[in-house]
Amino acid sequence: MNSLNRLIVSVTQLLPKSLVRPFAMRYLAGERLEDAVRLVKSLNKRHWTASMDILGENVFTKEESVRAVKKCEAVLEAIQSHGLDANLSIKLTQFGLKIDPEFCYSNVRILLEIARRYPIFVRIDMEDSSTTTDTLRLYERLRSDGFENTGVVIQANLRRSEEDVSRLIGLKANVRLCKGAYLEPETIALRDREEIRHHYLNLLRTLLGAGCYVGIATHDEFLMQEVYRLVEEKRIQKSNYEFQMLYGVKVRLWEKIVTDGHRLRIYVPFGDSWHAYSMRRFQENPQIVRYILKGIFTKSWNERDPLAQKR
Repeated sequence: MNSLNRLIVSVTQLLPKSLVRPFAMRYLAGERLEDAVRLVKSLNKRHWTASMDILGENVFTKEESVRAVKKCEAVLEAIQSHGLDANLSIKLTQFGLKIDPEFCYSNVRILLEIARRYPIFVRIDMEDSSTTTDTLRLYERLRSDGFENTGVVIQANLRRSEEDVSRLIGLKANVRLCKGAYLEPETIALRDREEIRHHYLNLLRTLLGAGCYVGIATHDEFLMQEVYRLVEEKRIQKSNYEFQMLYGVKVRLWEKIVTDGHRLRIYVPFGDSWHAYSMRRFQENPQIVRYILKGIFTKSWNERDPLAQKR
């Protein structure tokens, strides 16, 4: 991120939430479960699947974690009762990973047992590098306990990811592969865009070659074209992977991906902890922040909405 972009992001972090909220909601389903259900129904009508995520991470008390489990149970029940084509994404620090890993494991296990009865898939998201080892360890433990209805995430910008993928292919893990949204020290993370792209494609080749199901999470059109070429060249069955994108980002590509015959899953975040999530997204893509500042000061924000009926 260059100096100007860092300055722009810093300015946005100082703005009142009331000013940022209308623009942040362009990338969220809303604050309530009902908002997310309504949006996912709209996505499903367009033949797009979804991954529902309740915002909120790094909780500080066990009581907060228990409440997070209950909220996620409600999402599972909503997916089932409304017949949604969706799965659930969770963050382990929301379930108490930094409080007590054993307590976190117990919480996730409870949720997976409920999800397995429906059945619904649960994706364990990856957070900053301080949690990577514990997240993978917990995932491997769940798999050894017989939970097949869960997957994990690998971040291509981390230097360790090649080694982590080598461990996961032994489990035939269901992996979402992304570039990585967290700012990490250069000692543990790649910074150069081309290096990250190269690492991403190498990891993808390894996962697909080992027969793992892969959620190819990217908005990088160069990578998308390389993936198209790779799956055709290696004759990868389209049932072995899916593309994944964030709600509100590169919307013009959604229809093309499905028209081209590929699966597409839209990541649908919602909840009242929207501000921290939005700041991370803005840091990852400062161009969004430019639009926000322009909209605030010139009132020229384009309110295009891919699904105008979502609210």
